[in-house]
Amino acid sequence: MNNTRVVEVTGHASYEIVIGPGLLGDGARLARQVRGRHALLVSDHNVARLYAERVEAGLRFARPGLALAHFVIPAGEQEKTLARFGEALDALASLGATRDATVIALGGGVVGDLAGFVAACWMRGIDLLQLPTTLLAMVDSAIGGKTAVDLPAGKNLVGAFHQPRAVIADTATLATLPDRELRAGLAEVVKYGAIFDAGFLDWLDARAEALLARDPAVLGEAIARSCQHKADVVARDVYEHGDRAMLNFGHTFGHAIETEQGYAGTTGGGLNHGEAVAVGMVLAARLSAALGRAPQADALRLGRLLGKLGLPTAIPPGLDPGALLERMRLDKKADAAGLRFILWDHAGAARIASGVAEDVVLDVLRAG
Repeated sequence: MNNTRVVEVTGHASYEIVIGPGLLGDGARLARQVRGRHALLVSDHNVARLYAERVEAGLRFARPGLALAHFVIPAGEQEKTLARFGEALDALASLGATRDATVIALGGGVVGDLAGFVAACWMRGIDLLQLPTTLLAMVDSAIGGKTAVDLPAGKNLVGAFHQPRAVIADTATLATLPDRELRAGLAEVVKYGAIFDAGFLDWLDARAEALLARDPAVLGEAIARSCQHKADVVARDVYEHGDRAMLNFGHTFGHAIETEQGYAGTTGGGLNHGEAVAVGMVLAARLSAALGRAPQADALRLGRLLGKLGLPTAIPPGLDPGALLERMRLDKKADAAGLRFILWDHAGAARIASGVAEDVVLDVLRAG
């Protein structure tokens, strides 16, 4: 298919990330990733309305005997719960899904995380096919096998590592993505430059207008470069014992904001995940400068780029710094030494920092 890019994830679990327009209609390609006779298509109402029929038609044409069921949830982070997880397992039970069944995740990060956790747990693990339809999922959450649901106490506290058989990213779906969700995905794209590749930050800065205008060639290149960065780090560190933790740059702050707002990014006027990560990256850069690890100028540069892409760079009004700090203490990235952050020495060079003094973190939070 024209304009299709392939990124290989190697190492412990090898699979392809296929990127290009029109892939959801390629039933033969999708069917090659479904080994057994049962499949559960997991999606949300917004995405299912647009794309579920296309995926189902392609699969049924390529695999006429496939027993295919749907599990569709309302859109939003607030749906990524243990209750929805249980309902999805019930859907697999009703389908009679066997050990060679496949869970197909059609949607953004919420759907991918939930469906992945379901696939990880049904009969101790069945196949997962990721079909991301948001920019954020294409460049981040669909890749690498991190699956989870949220608890009221914190984001992604219950989950498992479960690698997909493949990630098939149909970039044509980005045409229907709301502007806010496109910008949220760009935050994760910027993250790869911030932690691995300062030259990529320059590339993004020069093409900010084209990215926001959804130029297909520029978006395709940004997605492929981001996926390659993630594939490289996942191949080195599948279970996040070392280098992969750097992908959490900005996430300790960002998750605290999301949790304190009750995951209200979709329905309640709070920040969504990408927006919270954008703020979190700026705060992490400021914390790096406050600890004398990195130049303040790099934090300012990062903030300008994110602002140019239409993303927030400050903590929303009304959030208490002390409450945010308390959320961080329960973050799964904390350890016995205390708070753990991904900080940077300068743009493009991140590292893990444990035992960061809480008073300095609180000062950064108060400065907003």
